[in-house]
Amino acid sequence: FSGVLAEDVLRALLELQDRLAATTAWAPGAGRNVTLQDVCYAPLNPAEPGVGDCAVSSVTQYFQNNSTRLALTATQEDGKDKGTVDWHDHLMYCVNSPLSFKDITALELSCMAAYGGP
Repeated sequence: FSGVLAEDVLRALLELQDRLAATTAWAPGAGRNVTLQDVCYAPLNPAEPGVGDCAVSSVTQYFQNNSTRLALTATQEDGKDKGTVDWHDHLMYCVNSPLSFKDITALELSCMAAYGGP
């Protein structure tokens, strides 16, 4: 993996998303500051969405926008072969099975987004 799918780029994307999620803007018509959750699409919690409920489409959603999950590694054995699995393996699995609640690697991470959708 290289280019936009390099780990440092994914980490920078997570940081950018966090900054954008915390952004506020003055809405003169409303007479108050508005935030992402005021304007986002939150299909699973439309009444009172939090930032985590917003349906943000991003490759980092395969890790639930969580840098700790992105950094995980695990030892996996397949018969006589033994190796380490990491974010590359999880991403490849999720691209092929985006509705999975648990990948087949030793990481056993969900492919579902933080907001609960695919």
